Amino acid sequence: MGKGILEVKLVDAKGLLNTEAIGKMDPYVVIQYRNQEKTSSVARGQGTNPTWNETFKFLVQYSGDNSQHKLILRIMDQDTFTADDFVGQATINVADVILLGMENGKGELHTCKHRVVLADQTYCGEIRVGVTFTPKVDEDTSEELGGWRDSFHY
Repeated sequence: MGKGILEVKLVDAKGLLNTEAIGKMDPYVVIQYRNQEKTSSVARGQGTNPTWNETFKFLVQYSGDNSQHKLILRIMDQDTFTADDFVGQATINVADVILLGMENGKGELHTCKHRVVLADQTYCGEIRVGVTFTPKVDEDTSEELGGWRDSFHY
């Protein structure tokens, strides 16, 4: 089993479905990886073409089961007096990026467009996201193997 850091670069979105009857949307993104969840800032007044340029980090424990490694990006519209509106969702399978990172020391999915869809899979815009995975070496391993720390006793 391998560990590492999955870094998600949330860039922007285009052509989102406007959920506001009056005025512009205030979109934000809830990014979920397995049981971890992070929330972007709210792009106030940016409407259907918001820009975030934010980076989020998730801890990965890779066991070889590729079906578990998906990023889910839920785009929401912040409302003041009512519950926030669901705008759309994008799902990115990151298993290959993680596997590449485990083999080569780094895996990367360059920033590109992903389809944003409604619950019925109807297209409702696009979101640009980049993903990088870097394996993490356990610090405890050096103690188990011995080495210069154990060589000098005063």
